[in-house]
Amino acid sequence: MAHNHSHHNVETMGDQPLLVAIAINMVLTLAQVVGGILSGSLSLIADALHNFSDANSLLIALVARKIGRQPPDAFKTFGYKRAEVIAALINLVTLVLIGFYLIYEALWRFYTPQEIEGWIVVMVAGVALVIDLATAMLTYSMSKNSLNMRAAFLHNVSDALASVGVIVAGSLILLYGWYWTDTVMTLIIAGYVLYQAATMLPTTIHILMQGTPESLTIDEVITAMEEVEGVCNVHHVHIWQIDEHHNSLEAHVVINDFAETEPIKTAVKAELDRQFSISHSTLEFEIKSCEEIGC
Repeated sequence: MAHNHSHHNVETMGDQPLLVAIAINMVLTLAQVVGGILSGSLSLIADALHNFSDANSLLIALVARKIGRQPPDAFKTFGYKRAEVIAALINLVTLVLIGFYLIYEALWRFYTPQEIEGWIVVMVAGVALVIDLATAMLTYSMSKNSLNMRAAFLHNVSDALASVGVIVAGSLILLYGWYWTDTVMTLIIAGYVLYQAATMLPTTIHILMQGTPESLTIDEVITAMEEVEGVCNVHHVHIWQIDEHHNSLEAHVVINDFAETEPIKTAVKAELDRQFSISHSTLEFEIKSCEEIGC
């Protein structure tokens, strides 16, 4: 089975969209905090906290992109690409903390309800929705092939949905005086934030734990290597991801004749790159042992 993966070179894309997104999210956060205090809306303040995390996540993503572009050196021989994976982990953990904090605040609000100004909630959340959608559009193209940018993009998408929820809650308060909808909407926002983090955390941790790429299995890689002419056996195989797009392998390869080492090595490396996108491989060659008399 072939596992070729094509992706755009997201590293070469400009950072200007991220800078713009960071600026507008900081301004939006301030506006939502003021609006939440004036209106007494917990869900609006929750949305403000989420927006603040958006700005931080975008800043972390921007710094990680810059670090990731640095070439390998004597201290980081594989390069700095994992900086973006670490940034994704930081952003996802932040989402988890925010989600639990919102749940705590919402449950506390059940015991201490207060009157809420619906019009302020609806207007501020409406402006927030427009800005959230604009920010998501700025980061969407960069999120397709970058775990780091995908984590930041998810922050923006979840915040846009949160703004929709706050608008709904504010409208229900205006129409029916249902103040409890503000608390319920906060819980829904928190639940969605936690769900998003849970969907991406396993992949991020898997890369940092040097797990085998999810798109392939060690058995099929060994089979492909052993099908190369001159290879008798392959063992002691380790496969891991340097980052999302670069896979590495080390293995012991048993052959019949050391004189054939170079052509076999070239053929094996070409097959690994062609079938599994493994661009970096370290192969240790061994001679096949033979116990039969006269072999």
